[in-house]
Amino acid sequence: MATKTLYQHIEVTQGIAGGKPRIKGHRITVQNIVVWHEYLGQSIDEIAHSYDLSLASIYAALSYYHDHRQAIDDSIKEGEAFAQKLKQQTTSKLQQKLIRLGVLLKAYC
Repeated sequence: MATKTLYQHIEVTQGIAGGKPRIKGHRITVQNIVVWHEYLGQSIDEIAHSYDLSLASIYAALSYYHDHRQAIDDSIKEGEAFAQKLKQQTTSKLQQKLIRLGVLLKAYC
């Protein structure tokens, strides 16, 4: 399996993490770092501590993100759309039970 090292701390390997850029030696993707930091508001120190990563690797991931922002943002949006589609297609077990019991009308789910 060929691994392409990008920057000093970022690598891409086909078959690992879907071939997405990730922290070297980990399965944590650049996209994971972006979501944790940019979307969930975790500090770089929090991420480093929570996942036993160096600050340099997190800064490298964020640097990679800013150089490839459109592709990573598109990937995040695709993931969100996929999750939303699954959510719409799946009725929770509680909703199913309530519908069976006649407590909840399916039209309101």
